[in-house]
Amino acid sequence: MMQMPPKIFFYLGIVAACAALIPPVLAVQSRNTTSEKPPLHVFLDMDVQPKFKPQTESVLFADGRSARPQPVGTVARDEAMEDTHRNFGVVDGQWATAMPRDLPVSMELLRRGQERFNIYCTACHGYAGEGNGTVNRRALELVSNAAGPVNGTVWVPAKNIHDPTVTVQPVGQLFNTVTHGIRNMAGYGTQIPTDDRWAIVAYLKVLHRSFDAQLQDVPPDQRSKVQ
Repeated sequence: MMQMPPKIFFYLGIVAACAALIPPVLAVQSRNTTSEKPPLHVFLDMDVQPKFKPQTESVLFADGRSARPQPVGTVARDEAMEDTHRNFGVVDGQWATAMPRDLPVSMELLRRGQERFNIYCTACHGYAGEGNGTVNRRALELVSNAAGPVNGTVWVPAKNIHDPTVTVQPVGQLFNTVTHGIRNMAGYGTQIPTDDRWAIVAYLKVLHRSFDAQLQDVPPDQRSKVQ
C-alpha cells in the first residue's frame, strides 16, 4: 500500500503557490494605481535629478522662466525637409531655376564650389569638366587594352558637363544629380553637405558660361586683357 506524503509538503506547496502570485499581483496593482510618491528605483539612472518642470519659475534667468524660447532658425524635426527648394532643388513640383534665397551667388560661394568640385568631381570629370579626369582616362585605357585582358573592367565614360544635354539643365536638376547621382555616377548626398552641393552647382554654371563666354560678358575695364 502506497503511503501518502506528509501533510507538511501539501501546506508548503500552497504557501509556495501563494508566494509565486505576489509579484504579478503587485505588478498589476502598480500599473493600475496612481501615487504621488515616486516609484522605487533600484538604479536611479537620470530619472531622479534636479530639474525644472515645464511652465515653472526659475531664478536662473532674468525673465524668470524655466522654459527657454527657441533659438532663431529652429525647425521641428518633422518639418526639417519642408524647404523643397533648398533640400531637393524643386519649386512647385518643377526643377528650381535659381539658387536658394539664403545662398546668393557670391565669389565666396563660387570659390567654395570650385574647391569642392576639385575634391569630389575632377577625378572623373576633369578640372574643366570635359570628362577627362584621371580616373576616367585610366579606366578607358583598361577597357581598350587590346594587348591583354581588361581584368573584368567595365566603365561608362564620365559625362562632359559642357554637353548640351547638361548645360540646359536648371540648377535644381543639377543639384539633384549631385545629390542622388545619375546612371553609373554615385550620389554625394551623404558626403557633401547641402550648402556645398549648391556651391558646386553654382560653380558648374560658371564652367558652362566659361566655355560659351562672349567679349561683352567681360567688364569694359578688363576687355583689353583678353583681346
